[in-house]
Parts: sequence; C-alpha cells; structure tokens
Amino acid sequence: MDIKSLPKIELHCHLDGSIRPESVIAIAKKDGIELPTYDLDKIKEQMIAPIDCKNLEEYLTRFDLPGLVMQSKENLIRVTSELMEDAAKENVKYIEIRFAPQLHIHKGLTVEEVISSVIEGMKVGEERFEIKGNLILCCMRNFTVERAFEVVEKGKAFLGRGVVGIDLCASEDRGFCEVFQEPIKLAKKYGYRITIHAGETGVGGNVSDAVELLGAERIGHGVIIRECPEAYEMIKKREITLEMCPTSNVQTKAVNGLSDHPVYRFLKDGIKVTLNTDNRTVSDTSLGKEINLVSKEFGMAYEEYKKIYHNSVKASFASETLKDELMKLME
Repeated sequence: MDIKSLPKIELHCHLDGSIRPESVIAIAKKDGIELPTYDLDKIKEQMIAPIDCKNLEEYLTRFDLPGLVMQSKENLIRVTSELMEDAAKENVKYIEIRFAPQLHIHKGLTVEEVISSVIEGMKVGEERFEIKGNLILCCMRNFTVERAFEVVEKGKAFLGRGVVGIDLCASEDRGFCEVFQEPIKLAKKYGYRITIHAGETGVGGNVSDAVELLGAERIGHGVIIRECPEAYEMIKKREITLEMCPTSNVQTKAVNGLSDHPVYRFLKDGIKVTLNTDNRTVSDTSLGKEINLVSKEFGMAYEEYKKIYHNSVKASFASETLKDELMKLME
C-alpha cells in the first residue's frame, strides 16, 4: 500500500495544535512577542508532547505557545493557510479544522473577527493547493455555558460560508454533557453539525450522553467505549462515526501503547472509525504517519484503508456534491 499517494480525509485536526514551530518564532519576532526562547529545537520541545506524557492535562500544556501568536487577523490567516498547505502536501483532499474562537480574543479581536480570519486562511489554502476544507467551532468545557452560547450565536452568521459544525473540547469531566445541553441544542436548531469530544480519557457514559443528550453525529476519540459495553453497542447500532487519533491517544494515556489501541478491532467489528492527527505539531505527526502506524501495527490492508476513507467521506460535514467528488478519488 503506497500510503504517500493515497487520497486522505482528515476530520479531527486542531488549528492551534498544528501550527509550525518555525511560524511561532517568526510571528513572535515580527510582532515583538516575548517567548521563553527563540531557539527552534527548544521551541519544539515546548510544543511537541512526549510519547510518555503523564496524562491529557500534560498534553494540553503544549498549546501555551501557539496561543501567544494567534491573536491577530494576519497571524490567524497565516497559520490556517499553512495548515492547509501541510495537509495538501500529503495528499489530504479534504480537512475539517477545529478551533475555539474565544482563545484568540486576548488582544482585541472579536469572536466574529477570529472566525472570519480563519475562514480567509482556509480559502487561501484552497486557492493555492489541491485541498478543500470546512471549519468546526469549539466550545471549551472549562468555560461557562454562557460562553458556549456566545460561540453558537456569533458563529451562526458563518454557517454555509466555511463553518459547518460545533464541538465541545478541553479536559473531560464525568457528566459534562448535561451542563451543555442547551447551547448544543440551539446549535443544532441553527444548522450546525454536531461532533463532541467524548471518551478520550473520561468514562463510557460520556459517549452515551454525547449521543443521547447532545445529538452527536460523530465522537472525537471514543476510545473508552471498549470498556463500556452499553456505549459500544450504542455507537455500533446507531452507526456513529469515531474520529480516532492513535498517536495522540498513546500520549494522553487513553491507551497504554499503539498495540493496545482499539481502532483496528473496532474497524473489524463494523464500528465506523476514521483516522486523524488530532494535533499535527503537538503529536509530531501527519495523517500519512497515522495510517502507516496502524498499517504496520495491525497489518491493515488496502481494502481496509479504503473502508476508513469511505467512512470519513460519508461522516464528513461536506456538501453532498463534494462528497461525491471525494468518493470518486478512491474508485
């Protein structure tokens, strides 16, 4: 299987976890932003999480530096277009980029300005490279419910203009879905598609709640369902797609190691799995690398990759016209 030449689809990729370390330094120098160091190797150490992270919380500390340089329209346009370029270089034909607008308003931008800037960066990428994209807006679970409503309301104007979905992310507490039912219900009413981070390092009940209480069409990660038969059966029966990110899951201790990852077992049992990077920089990965890791570890064949590709296209929040085009790439 020639992984490099395969067409690829990415449904779970965080913008701030995928910024180039070189760009962090360049932007900081340009804007006079003070960094702990301007040495590229040392910056990489602070942005790339080790494979032996203690937990999800340690993994999330790698987002501190990107946040410093993603506070202007110009910089948001730049890092988004660069992500599109990086994905296109490995033959990703469609990508859904997710980000939390409220993390980028610390120097005066409004939520609307943040969203429009990321859209512009995505469009620049589409014009320059052979790739299409859409955006998913993230509400932070460690923020208030009121702030989730703000993302839903202010992002509404961008539906159909690049924004397609809504998400809940950050550290995963038991029962978080109950707290955010109302803003997600409103998002669904407005026409947002729903994908929810659940069962990454939390509990199986969170996955069930994400589907039952929030109407999740896709689940970010969902690894924990292997330990929760009720959630497993729900995901399988309702054909909910899992956005799986093997390297990230090893780092956050969602699994003990790659050999322990359930992605291939899920695939063989008919669960609709997809492969994704989660955070290209923080996990020091690419979609090709993730496919290669799973292929080598579990002996994944071409026909099985083709199934994952088809799962990804069908579960994407792209238009039906674009889905048809993407499907033809694997015929």
